[in-house]
Amino acid sequence: MPATLRCSVCGTEYEDRWRCTCGNPLDYADPPRPDGPPPTLTVADARDGLWAFDDFLPMDANATLGEGFTPLVDAPDWDATFKLEYVSPTGSFKDRGAAATVSRAVDSGAETVVDDSSGNAGAALATYAARAGLDAEVYVPASVKDAKLRAIERAGATPVRVEGSRQDVTDACVAAVEDGEAWYASHAWNPAFFAGTATFAYEVAAQRGWTVPDAVVVPLGHGTLFLGAYRGFRALREAGWTDSMPRLLGAQASGWSPIADELHGERTGRNDAADGIRIADPVRRDQLLDAVAATDGDAIAVDTAATEAELESLHRRGFYVEPTSAVAPAALRAYRDRGLIDGDDDVVVALSGSGLKT
Repeated sequence: MPATLRCSVCGTEYEDRWRCTCGNPLDYADPPRPDGPPPTLTVADARDGLWAFDDFLPMDANATLGEGFTPLVDAPDWDATFKLEYVSPTGSFKDRGAAATVSRAVDSGAETVVDDSSGNAGAALATYAARAGLDAEVYVPASVKDAKLRAIERAGATPVRVEGSRQDVTDACVAAVEDGEAWYASHAWNPAFFAGTATFAYEVAAQRGWTVPDAVVVPLGHGTLFLGAYRGFRALREAGWTDSMPRLLGAQASGWSPIADELHGERTGRNDAADGIRIADPVRRDQLLDAVAATDGDAIAVDTAATEAELESLHRRGFYVEPTSAVAPAALRAYRDRGLIDGDDDVVVALSGSGLKT
């Protein structure tokens, strides 16, 4: 039986639904928590990937390709540590959420899953649906990059191209879900996705001997990694496996930076390079702002020039990522310039997506 879901605003509970009748997101009413101290993870445990943390996960491992336990490597040119999410099976951190969401869909008896995506989430969903033997439809912008579209198609999923804005893509997908029988595997709405991305935090802590850094910098669009990381680090602290929370620092694309705008009132230009996070109205906006406040965090906007310059620096040092990934290390420099990160702070930066798909 799938875990109970509860509305984040009105408190109404459901067994299987993608959003509350009041229009707000759902989350797990009683997310699982482990008993006892943190384990000493072995090489064999690491081979289980994110499912090494199944005590935290409210679904069975019905769809897995060995995702998780991405490398945590020194990046001396940035005076930070990089978490290489782009080496995941489909080339992005979205594999964490897709593995958990499709596994939840199987638990729920779904036969067809559907999502709307600018590329990475759709490719991940299509791939994990194929792994689980489910049909999939992915609503994508008409301008979706060819490599991401091919990844969706070659996994056997049906892409549905939609003209207009990223919001138009979501609206078309939601309309199709409400009119049909498909199970909405939305990376923005479905709480299973955030249970999957929370494993980013479990891994960071485990790879550091169950300690957490002073700060974590991640790209921020819908906030699936940002909010997942927050929930993961919070769960570790509540379980007594760690004793503190890192500051969570978001990196948004200029022109699509609602969290940074809310915090700072900054509206500067448009970042057309970071296509993966061009989200004007994130579904879980209030939860993102709460996560910023709870961790003494922040969010800032990064423009096109800074993104492209950072991308070149990353490529020249062996980190072959897509442009959206570059906003996080670019934001790291900006946070340091603003005095929000000190020179001796211990910082982890997520590199979220592979350059091989762009």
